Amino acid sequence: MSTIAATFAYHDVTDEPRASGFQWRGAAPYTIGRAAFRSHLEAMATAYRRPALVTALDFAAPGRHLLLTFDDGGKSALTVGDELARRGWRGHFFIVTGRIGDATFLDAAGIRYLRRSGHLIGSHSHTHPNIFREQTLTQMIAEWRTSCDRLADVLGEPCTVASVPGGDISPAVLESAAAAGLQYLFTSEPSLVPHLVDGCRVLGRYHVKLGTAPERIAALARLEGWRTAVLVRRLKGMLRDHLPGLYRRYVRFTTREALPG
Repeated sequence: MSTIAATFAYHDVTDEPRASGFQWRGAAPYTIGRAAFRSHLEAMATAYRRPALVTALDFAAPGRHLLLTFDDGGKSALTVGDELARRGWRGHFFIVTGRIGDATFLDAAGIRYLRRSGHLIGSHSHTHPNIFREQTLTQMIAEWRTSCDRLADVLGEPCTVASVPGGDISPAVLESAAAAGLQYLFTSEPSLVPHLVDGCRVLGRYHVKLGTAPERIAALARLEGWRTAVLVRRLKGMLRDHLPGLYRRYVRFTTREALPG
């Protein structure tokens, strides 16, 4: 039996979406309310005593683990961190370092607060290229290194963990993380079994969206439904690969700032 990591990816958790994170059209489907989030945590607790931090896992030993991750570094991360801490739980918070201190994002003090609360801080790149895999290898490595250096300055410790912005991966994306010195990389592929790429441990995630039911979360925590999630992800990947122009236009549309009102 290998190490199994059931990892959930969240973005903003807030009842006031305009106060936290990216204000893109495409951010709305990934922003959930606080009550819904609490119901998700209760659902996970039916299968696990508490989530793990990736840095504490022994990948040489068999076992089942729950991991929680939160992308972007929006201000709602502070509320999320406190909600987890009340349960004695810990999470991974991935920061777009080029946004540190912006109006709807964490500042350096907020990042340090999360770390003092026991959570793990990692990189979500420096500028969040929305189709990361279309960057050159040199650009990818620079994104990781710039972001990790900024977080190291903020926290006074090395940054060894990251998540891929925009979701899509390629062999070059994985290579870039290893070349930048990252030890752990989280993707958007709904995979349960971590694997090594040039010394970097790669872990998949299930992305939670607005409307994801607690029952669905509970089933996934019990390791049910991941095969279906993989098939859905592969189908979407095939569509992206066969219609790259349409996909780029879709990304440009969804990453525009949402209109007021």
